[in-house]
Amino acid sequence: MEKTEKELLQARHRLEEAQARDRVKERKARTRRLIQEGAVLEKAFPAAASMELEALEAYLSQQLQHE
Repeated sequence: MEKTEKELLQARHRLEEAQARDRVKERKARTRRLIQEGAVLEKAFPAAASMELEALEAYLSQQLQHE
């Protein structure tokens, strides 16, 4: 393999690794945000903790449509 081909392959791998790290960071940030939003929801509406997800979604949709 020529030196330039090897360098090009290494650069591509570095780019792929950087993109993979960015995806992990984005996923972790989204997970953190969702956990925090869920905590705020449960603090403001304690009944949410014991509701089924579908029931909670229906309740919130109904409440938000009346505004």
